[in-house]
Amino acid sequence: EMHLVESGGGLVQAGGSLRLSCTASGFTFKDYAIGWFRLAPGKNREGVASVSASDGSTYYTDSIKGRFTISVDIAENTAYLHMSNLTDEDTAVYNCAADKRQALLRQWVRLGPGPRGLDFWAKGTQVTVSS
Repeated sequence: EMHLVESGGGLVQAGGSLRLSCTASGFTFKDYAIGWFRLAPGKNREGVASVSASDGSTYYTDSIKGRFTISVDIAENTAYLHMSNLTDEDTAVYNCAADKRQALLRQWVRLGPGPRGLDFWAKGTQVTVSS
């Protein structure tokens, strides 16, 4: 069975750091793009960042630029979202997603959900930042 397994959420104080992991099970990230999205109470789902496993190109939404870093380790079949200098505005459920259609995933991250769904979604992990 092919799916994504996400981990690394938790409770952290404002200004602190967390690292989220997203591991592919049953398939390899080679040729995939991986993205992170977050959903906060009362807000729409927001694309956070994306990375291409084929060329390493990345995209970050403005609100997290300079604080979050997305990466992918092909050997470990795992993508990472390192989050630093966290604020209470970062409190949300974070989901990673993956799709071979790299332009489509980047579009989801940049512009939000489109008519075509993404191939794989993880269940999500809660990140809570206390001020």
